[in-house]
Amino acid sequence: MSKKLVFIHGRAQQRKDSKALKQEWISSFREGLRKNGLKLPVSEEDIRFPYYGDTLEQLSEGKDPVDAAKVIIRGPASQKEAEFVHDVLTEVQAKAGISDAEVIAEANVQALEKGPLNWGWVQAVLKVIDRKVPFGSGASVALATKDVYDYLTRDGIHQAINDGVRASIRKDESTVVVSHSLGTIVAYNILRAAGQNEGWKVPLFVTLGSPLGVTRIKESMEVLKFPSCVGSWFNAMDERDVVALYPLEKPHFNVTPITNKKDVNNHTENRHGISGYLNDSEVAKRIYDALVGE
Repeated sequence: MSKKLVFIHGRAQQRKDSKALKQEWISSFREGLRKNGLKLPVSEEDIRFPYYGDTLEQLSEGKDPVDAAKVIIRGPASQKEAEFVHDVLTEVQAKAGISDAEVIAEANVQALEKGPLNWGWVQAVLKVIDRKVPFGSGASVALATKDVYDYLTRDGIHQAINDGVRASIRKDESTVVVSHSLGTIVAYNILRAAGQNEGWKVPLFVTLGSPLGVTRIKESMEVLKFPSCVGSWFNAMDERDVVALYPLEKPHFNVTPITNKKDVNNHTENRHGISGYLNDSEVAKRIYDALVGE
């Protein structure tokens, strides 16, 4: 029996054609395979693409992503959310080499208090990201942070997404799981919490552009551990990707063993897009080997 392949997407996929999105992933994977002189080792029917984009749209209450970003930047719904966003952006600021002086200058003030309830500081940091970080997008960082926060804290969204993704993995099959962005958090949560009890067999778990190493995100999750249903874990990132700040290794992610590839040259405009990860020759070869191996 052939192995199955499950693709778990990230954010900003609402109101899109799930079949077209699946084809985008497959096409990018095929391109990566061609760089190795290889062809798709499984039929497209053996590739599952659990789509939860319309569930995520509830996070912005049906708003266009650009309008949703403006709402998020204007202010949080609660102090807990403000603290979460503040902590993530502080880490993004440090990783991007943005000084407090640059943030103050962007805000056009003499002094600017840095704290979770000062949304002027948040707005200024996002503007500096837009201006200073090559291919960086303040709106994308704000939206990604918001989506992660809501997935981790809103039970309705959390459960709906988890249920849909869980249904794509079956205990009587060997399944390679490939995830991207927010999807890496969803996949990790599910594999860690349910994999053993469900009897899943996952020879390879792939995380692409993952924010799992961001301090505030990993601290918001339960005890971190290697999913017992997983044979091996491969993580790939472009170091210019402002969503995937760190490789999944100590001191940023104390779970072993994970193989990290840190030199992906993601060609997409924000260095975070899935096509720029899946068409990487090594990423594609790792997935291929897991699908054809014993």
